Amino acid sequence: MRIDPIMKNLFEGAPGVTMPKSPGGAEPASFADELKSKIGEVNQLQNQSDAKMQQGSVKGATNIHETMIQMEEANMGLLLLAKVRNKALDAYHEVLRMNF
Repeated sequence: MRIDPIMKNLFEGAPGVTMPKSPGGAEPASFADELKSKIGEVNQLQNQSDAKMQQGSVKGATNIHETMIQMEEANMGLLLLAKVRNKALDAYHEVLRMNF
């Protein structure tokens, strides 16, 4: 049994099926590009949270609720990023355990 036609369909998509494009008609971003983007967003949230805390410590606690909201957003982003990293490492270790 030849698997060439099957492999061709896997890489090119099934006949009659078009791959969805990202908004704006551009090519979809790779996983690595998406991961870099999200890491940058989490880093930006962390930096904004730190700046808000420093501002509150210097000028006094005027908008403590906004500071706490930003801190929680940054914390949630970091926790989600850690979970994604752990899942990616689990998948990597699973691939390593496979026998070919």
